[in-house]
Amino acid sequence: MLSLDEEVRLYTTNAERERCSLQATLFGIIVALDFLERAYVRDSITAAEYSPACTRLLSQYMTMLKLVKDSILSIEEFMTRFRLDTPAALHRIKVGVPATVEHSSEAGPETGKWIAETTQNFITFMDALKLRLRAKDQLHPILQELVTGYARFKGSKEWEGRSRMVGWLITLNGMKASEELTEEQSRQLLFDVDYAYAEFFRSLSGDKNDRDDAFRAPSH
Repeated sequence: MLSLDEEVRLYTTNAERERCSLQATLFGIIVALDFLERAYVRDSITAAEYSPACTRLLSQYMTMLKLVKDSILSIEEFMTRFRLDTPAALHRIKVGVPATVEHSSEAGPETGKWIAETTQNFITFMDALKLRLRAKDQLHPILQELVTGYARFKGSKEWEGRSRMVGWLITLNGMKASEELTEEQSRQLLFDVDYAYAEFFRSLSGDKNDRDDAFRAPSH
């Protein structure tokens, strides 16, 4: 007879446990994104608070989707299977950028798009390091895309973060495709990219005039 006190196991193998864990993480990201969208619409948070949080959740969603692609048919199927009533999150996922970029009228569509893309590239690369990706052929394409987008902003040549990231591109370029960074190198790379991200984000803070100045000249 089944005991009501007995724990119900959702998996019997390590592979099944990993799949359940990844799906639970994806579930949490979707719920968080829906909550964020509703908070923004209700003016419970500012655009400055909303944009980076939304970009990060979208980036995390894309990373998780790659990891669970073999166990779900589509995001709509996933939501139906787990009874997720999150239309705001589904819309944001389909659009792929924060509402501040989708409906941008302040900085211009191209600048808004660049900000969103560069922010997402930063987060994607840092998440890759946190997921313990170490090989050159895993990291180099992502870092190259990040540096390319980062370099589009005027004044970036003077930002210390750019020289740090270019230095790591040179390091990765000198490695064979299958070679991996050491644990120490990976931690230093994450530190340097996080520094560059904070420096980039500071250039976007403040009022519109401050942001315009940040694109025209280096901030000190």
